[in-house]
Amino acid sequence: MAEECNVAEVTLLENGLIVDGSGGPSWTGDLLLVDGRIAASGVGLRQRLPAGLDIADVAVMDCTGQAVAPGFIDCHTHDDAIVLRTPEYLAKLSQGITTVVTGNCGISLAPYATAQAKPPLTLLGGDSFRYATLAAYREAVHLARPALNVAALIGHTTLRFAAMDDLTRAASGEERAAMAALLDAAMAEGALGLSSGLFYEEAFAAPADEVTDLARVVARHGGVYATHLRSEMQSILEAMHEAGDCAFDAGVPLVLSHHKCAGPTQWGRTRETLPLVDQLAQRQDVALDVYPYVAGSTVLREDLVDGVIDVLLTWSDTHPEFTGRLLADIAAEWGVDQKAAARRLMPGGACYFQMREDDVERVIAHPLAMVGSDGLPHDRHPHPRLWGAFPRVFARYWRGRGLFTLEQTVHKMTGMTAKNFRLAGRGLLRVGHAGDVVVFDPARIADMATYDQPVQASVGVVAVYVNGRCAYREGVLEVSAREGRMLERGKA
Repeated sequence: MAEECNVAEVTLLENGLIVDGSGGPSWTGDLLLVDGRIAASGVGLRQRLPAGLDIADVAVMDCTGQAVAPGFIDCHTHDDAIVLRTPEYLAKLSQGITTVVTGNCGISLAPYATAQAKPPLTLLGGDSFRYATLAAYREAVHLARPALNVAALIGHTTLRFAAMDDLTRAASGEERAAMAALLDAAMAEGALGLSSGLFYEEAFAAPADEVTDLARVVARHGGVYATHLRSEMQSILEAMHEAGDCAFDAGVPLVLSHHKCAGPTQWGRTRETLPLVDQLAQRQDVALDVYPYVAGSTVLREDLVDGVIDVLLTWSDTHPEFTGRLLADIAAEWGVDQKAAARRLMPGGACYFQMREDDVERVIAHPLAMVGSDGLPHDRHPHPRLWGAFPRVFARYWRGRGLFTLEQTVHKMTGMTAKNFRLAGRGLLRVGHAGDVVVFDPARIADMATYDQPVQASVGVVAVYVNGRCAYREGVLEVSAREGRMLERGKA
């Protein structure tokens, strides 16, 4: 077990396996953190500290046998509100995550203020929408002092709620202008870009050119466009072409969110979708994110209940007593079919066991794939990805399946993500970069969260440093060291 964390401003991590986030070879050596940044890296740093530093004033951690990597960046989260409500956020820190990208799937907390949000915005908590501008949200993050960093996408669906009174149709010219103005202001305030969730009913009526117009605003600011495709089922190829064309026409990089082929009739189709990703990548910047599970999770929807796949209830307002149970068992108990049971349980949320393992493996091994948790922190019985996604990639797909090297695994969680989302000064162990660092045991890091017991911290994450201060040591939060901040696009 490594030494207890110290919250000193100067920390020396000695004799660790340095996995720098670039994907390049690892090496054994030291890393020095001074005043929130990486001050030096090399071998024998104890003997050549910067002028004015004495080893007696340095918190030294022996990292022999441990990997030292950039703090992991969770590029696909719905953490907009939870970082304000629960700023210590153990679910993410305990995985080695030091930065969360919020506002995914078209759903962002800003810029929209309302007393009671409607689905799918309720995935962020229905009473959380108090921030009419990104600047107001940034101030809330500053006051909350979260234990990790926050970077925000702006949701297309949120913009539609802010500008439209009827979301079952395309936006008018005046409404498009209002959305563009809100997005332009948010981009000027440091937003990473735009996200969309055309899969959801509240955005499904938006034609491709509505999204393209907004993506052009993002392009002017040098941002990114991330999308939950209009379909991840039968029409997935058409949806991918739509997303690619929108981004290409707007001149903006594209991220395909939680790439999957959902539903038994689609299993195996990653053999079609991934070559299309490669084809798109020949003409434009494309990346994708993926979570390492065969089940997804979202609101409870009757159209996703097919009587074939398992559906696990994560929450229900009408019947909270059934939370954590399979929909098939609830339906049998009531003597109805699963669709009827789903209607009785609404509004609610569920895990849908929609994917097949070989598809997950092909996606996660793709060279353009990043890791994102897509966890829903407000669910009463959350999908285990909320607590376990990142360690699970190490345990199952690196150690267990050997799909990639340790260096490639870390790259998918750090340097690749920072580059794709314009997070300057993060994602690499470079002198001058932010002191976001995770120390973990490569032989032991693993997820513990399960579908039955989803709220369990992972093991093998030894220490987590956020902006140079120790925020977590295995099993223990350093509550006095909440050094997270709101990150702006392109600014270190």
